Amino acid sequence: MHVSIVEFRLQEMDDAGYSQLCDELGPTFAAVPGLVSKVWLHGEGGARGGVYLWEDKAAYEAFLASDLARAVASHPNFAELTMRDYAVDEAPTRVTRGVPTAVG
Repeated sequence: MHVSIVEFRLQEMDDAGYSQLCDELGPTFAAVPGLVSKVWLHGEGGARGGVYLWEDKAAYEAFLASDLARAVASHPNFAELTMRDYAVDEAPTRVTRGVPTAVG
């Protein structure tokens, strides 16, 4: 398993516009090969992001090479975008129910 955490700040887009964009992109992300789950994050003052759980690092790397990842990274309303990449320590994560049952 692999996790990536994306953070960015909205610029020149209000909550309604972002909500509509998320509704449009949800099915696209749901169809990404190797993506187990995506948690959409909504912080204060335009802070947004996502936590992505991948089947493995290869799925994460394939996503990085995709048109979808390039579109997100270059979106004109997403400022200060960062993405961090982590391997999952699976044994203790299972103990704390951090892996969805269908996967683990």
